[in-house]
Amino acid sequence: MKLIHLSSFLICAALALGAGVAEAAKKEKEKDTSAKPEKIGTFGDWSVFHSGAGRAKLCYVLAEPKTREPADDKAAKAYAFISERPAEKVRNEISFVMGFEVATASAHDDAKDSKDKKKPKKRDEPAAAGPIAAIGEEEFDLIPRGSNLWVKNPAEESKVIEEMRKGVSLIIKAGARRGKPAADTYSLSGFSQAVDKALKDCPAL
Repeated sequence: MKLIHLSSFLICAALALGAGVAEAAKKEKEKDTSAKPEKIGTFGDWSVFHSGAGRAKLCYVLAEPKTREPADDKAAKAYAFISERPAEKVRNEISFVMGFEVATASAHDDAKDSKDKKKPKKRDEPAAAGPIAAIGEEEFDLIPRGSNLWVKNPAEESKVIEEMRKGVSLIIKAGARRGKPAADTYSLSGFSQAVDKALKDCPAL
């Protein structure tokens, strides 16, 4: 009888433990699902995504470049992001993914110097330009962090957004630590509507 009771106890405990594990797995799955970006809509060439919920909710818009010069089929995909993170009081944060490690102007100069050690450098030779974002006649300096680019002066982000709203195309120019400089051209069709949607869905707290 004792063995029967013990067996019953172990079976019940196993079932309870299994139910607990299943419930934990379910909660973890729900947590992962809530954190997974969800595509909300597409406006022209820009898409809007949501991630998280409540105070942790964030919204962002993204697009892929229409063209890259020179073309590089081996490079990872490039993207332009505009992020809205109300809990962090972040509005219209701009970033670009190049798909390769971006060189700073000084790094580009160093690489060029090491390659041309035997060639005397002219005094009036211009320094290599750093990465920039060009919208029409306007240009904004960018700062590289690995394979990503950010607006060098955060105070100019609102100006960049304003120009992107008015513009037809955005060109991101950046040099690579290894390889040739690249220029990605983005269409700005639908940009304003996408940003307005993201701002509406992730209002300031």
